[in-house]
Amino acid sequence: MSEEIFDVVDDRDRVIGRQTRREVHARGLKHRAVHVLVFNQRGELFLQKRSFKKDTFPGAWDSSASGHLNSGEHYDPCAVRELREEIGLFLQRCPKRQFKIDACEQTGREFVWVYRCESNGPFRLNQEELECGAFFKPDHINRWMAERPRDFADSFRLVWKYFLNPPPPKPPKEKAVAKPAKIKVAQSSAPKAKAVVRKPAAPVQRKPHAATPAKPVKSKPAKQTSAKPARIAKAKPARPVVKKLLKATKPATPQANRKQRR
Repeated sequence: MSEEIFDVVDDRDRVIGRQTRREVHARGLKHRAVHVLVFNQRGELFLQKRSFKKDTFPGAWDSSASGHLNSGEHYDPCAVRELREEIGLFLQRCPKRQFKIDACEQTGREFVWVYRCESNGPFRLNQEELECGAFFKPDHINRWMAERPRDFADSFRLVWKYFLNPPPPKPPKEKAVAKPAKIKVAQSSAPKAKAVVRKPAAPVQRKPHAATPAKPVKSKPAKQTSAKPARIAKAKPARPVVKKLLKATKPATPQANRKQRR
């Protein structure tokens, strides 16, 4: 069987690499896990006793089902898978999320999402993963944990603590708003000029001048121009046309009449 490969995450649960299970636990690298709490109708919680073959907390009592996320796997599918592989519980839907625990020493450097669901069983237990399991009342678990805390895995003790007293939700992180850059005005080495305040000038009172009488303007008489007499053009004597006409209109002489008769 090949060794399991986990995603390595940073302080904000972002994947930054991949390592084997052995390397992650040996070097204390941050990774991911889920815990599922299964209650029956009477409000009792099913606890499993971890296998003695486990490399961490062998033989300790733990959540109903728990396990690491494989590389590339998300929290919700892992919760469904762990219920099926460890106690034989098949769910059609993902169990309800309760809260998330940040990676710390008590969780084994794991970011943990905690889920809850209801089932009365019976369960088919995986003998390679756990030794046995049973339902317990919450009050019995509280007394048991107070008397013998080492009987439980560290991560389950923190899960149970937060389940009874849920941690307050974290406020959403505000996006950083870039502040406008301040523009520095270069100061010149020259001394600053002092502002000179000028007083308003006093109004000048002028003495009124006596009005001088206007000089009379003498009008010059208009020059009389004598009109020149128009020249009369002399009529030229007409040519002696009349004489000719007169000559033509003289009565004919008796001699002429005679000539005509002949």
